[in-house]
Amino acid sequence: MPLDCKKIKLLEEIFQIKTTDPMLFERALTHSSFTKENEITPLKNYERLEFLGDAVLKLCVSDILYKKYPNYMEGELTKIRSIIVSDATLAKITTKIGLSSLIVLGKQAEKMGDRDRTSILACVFESILGAYFIEGKFSEISNFLKVILDAFIVEVDENFEKFNAKAILQEYTQSKTKITPEYRIADESGPSHNKTFLVEVSYSGDVLAVAEGKTKKEAEQKCAHLACIKLGVIKQ
Repeated sequence: MPLDCKKIKLLEEIFQIKTTDPMLFERALTHSSFTKENEITPLKNYERLEFLGDAVLKLCVSDILYKKYPNYMEGELTKIRSIIVSDATLAKITTKIGLSSLIVLGKQAEKMGDRDRTSILACVFESILGAYFIEGKFSEISNFLKVILDAFIVEVDENFEKFNAKAILQEYTQSKTKITPEYRIADESGPSHNKTFLVEVSYSGDVLAVAEGKTKKEAEQKCAHLACIKLGVIKQ
């Protein structure tokens, strides 16, 4: 697998952290579609590093939240963390910092638009964290995350109901009748790599709300949020 020194330099500029082993980070940027297409061992793609980076991310975010909100109980911290480390949040960050352009994909995956796929964007972000951890840069990773995640953490904390509307709606409906809301995909549009989903949520046979999103989860959360507003469970 050829080493792209220019990509490594851009990576260092994005994270403001120097690399010691460029080959390690080349692997951290390589998707499985590239190794499969070129008959390279899967040990040369980012999957093992993503496994490690996932744990590093959760530890860093836990530490950040623990210090930022000294009066929050474990349950509140856990809820915020689950949203911050979600694929949706990580994909937004990966795109925002320009990391998505550095991903090494197979030709077919590139044609299919996988560079913008939420799960891949999230995995690459985590794999880079894993690579930096291996190089002993935990402190630098933590400082980077503290800065880049701050706005997201504040938004989630101040607008938690919007991000956790599905759970709030389910708790409300079950407290009333023990019947849970039902979500149904009403429509799908766009190419396979860039679909838009239209989802409706029903309760006791009545459609409460309809909303669309780039993923089923996103559409369901928006739908649940609208339903909660309609039922008066949360304020608009």
